[in-house]
Amino acid sequence: MSHHVLIIGAVALGPKAASRFKRLDPDSTVTMIDKDTRISYGGCGIPYYVSGDVSDSSELTATSYHMTRDTAFFRDVKGVEVKTGVEALAIDRAAKTVHVKDLATGREEDLSYDKLVIATGAWPRRLPVPGNELPGVHLVANLDNAESIRAAVTAGGVERAVVIGAGFIGLEMAEALADMWDVETTVIEAAPRILPRNVSPALSDMALAHIREKGVTVHLAETVQAIEGDGKVERIVTNKRVIETDLVVMAVGVVPNSDLAARAGLAVSPRGGILVDEGLRTSDPDIFAGGDCVEITNLITGKPFFLPMGSMANRQGRVIGTNLAGGRDVFKGAVGSYAVKLFEKAVSGAGLTLEDALREGLDATSALVVQLDRAHFYPGKELMTLELVVERGSRRVLGIQGLCAAGDALVGRIGAVAAMMPFSPTVDDVSNLEYPYSPPFASAMDVINTVGNAADNILAGRNLGIPPESFAPLWEEGTCYFLDCREASDAAPLLERFPGKWHNIPQGHLARHLDEVPRDQPVVLVCNTGARSYESFITLAHDGRSNVQNILGGMAALRALGIDPK
Repeated sequence: MSHHVLIIGAVALGPKAASRFKRLDPDSTVTMIDKDTRISYGGCGIPYYVSGDVSDSSELTATSYHMTRDTAFFRDVKGVEVKTGVEALAIDRAAKTVHVKDLATGREEDLSYDKLVIATGAWPRRLPVPGNELPGVHLVANLDNAESIRAAVTAGGVERAVVIGAGFIGLEMAEALADMWDVETTVIEAAPRILPRNVSPALSDMALAHIREKGVTVHLAETVQAIEGDGKVERIVTNKRVIETDLVVMAVGVVPNSDLAARAGLAVSPRGGILVDEGLRTSDPDIFAGGDCVEITNLITGKPFFLPMGSMANRQGRVIGTNLAGGRDVFKGAVGSYAVKLFEKAVSGAGLTLEDALREGLDATSALVVQLDRAHFYPGKELMTLELVVERGSRRVLGIQGLCAAGDALVGRIGAVAAMMPFSPTVDDVSNLEYPYSPPFASAMDVINTVGNAADNILAGRNLGIPPESFAPLWEEGTCYFLDCREASDAAPLLERFPGKWHNIPQGHLARHLDEVPRDQPVVLVCNTGARSYESFITLAHDGRSNVQNILGGMAALRALGIDPK
């Protein structure tokens, strides 16, 4: 039996649900409403429009076959009626109506529905500080925001910019301003590191070193107290300094836009996300919800979490469209995979960081490796850093994160593990993962297998690896014996700089020179990437040494962190 579906929100999930439903049930009617005038755009492309990589904002509303996704497109191509500039004010679940207001005319009316979809997305947070709405202070929420930022920059009046927040959007916007437009850009982050909830301290510091190398100033563990200016933004006042600026981008996270659902009596979590089941139904079986306004299940912890991503909204939209037509599709949850481009490097990950895992009460550890992303003899190779988070005992994989200049290669490895994670893979599954091999694309023993093997060795006690950020305090402490396991020519510069403190026995010679390594002093092993120092660890452990530690990732990781022995 045909029926009428009403959808509130027409950016990501709404259009996907509408189109899927109409394909399955062409005789039914669908109406989408959105308070904005532009719909169905790629919001995650906003930083790349600001940067100029995407030349015109219309490209974000175009299909792959160059049609504009506007009201006429949905009417003529998809059979869906769209009302733009219309705000939903209230849901009457008993009458099955939504009270709406036309923002242009002020006219209000009730729209009826048989089934309702809430796709209201999320609101960008605005810091509650004086001056937060001065002209020149921008949020990153929609195409209007993007166009106003780019217009300000291209007009030539922006020489200095401040980005508040060092999450994905904040860092992407910082790159857009600094790289393409050569704007003097400063990032302020309240947490002690960038990407604070996404990567380990080591990977965060590697990404930070690269960003600073590209000319972006980053202030960590710093809070904004006021935004000041005479008629427009002129300066930021933090708890540590005053920063002169011509433009501010506020990228301090988003919150689910669930007020409409809450007022209608639908179940909403304490954090504000609409609660849905695996079929993406709310507490009212005739109302579905998805996208950035809902909470979903974390498939690693089994707990609810908030994951605002366009890719998630599109997948959920298809599930909702199927179920509106009487199907039984489910959306079980997510492991939280992501990727972000930062100038010439990419950061990607899925699942839990080690800090997340420990906070969840899991007995976890991690393995970090640095290895070439393809065969060592093939041109164009890049060093890739991967960190695998695993649970002791069960050997379950809890998360993976990485950094590499070859972003596609990195995302391929992360994506392979992310696809396994809903099925509780173990370290052995990663060690034996069948990653497609050819010298231009991978190594015969690929880096993804290597990080699994490294985790296996750590769990078995065959390698006492310590993260590269531990090097500096050990070096400054001065009580350890630092043994460089590389060949003499590689070790020579540090031997000359630190006679008596830096030592060298190439890994292949170590078994014949064990007496040169003190037994009454902690030994720290270093090589180029951690492979030869691991071999040296095995040699020393076989000799009965128990006071030996291996720097994971070796000198490559130290250089990426900007650590230089002094």
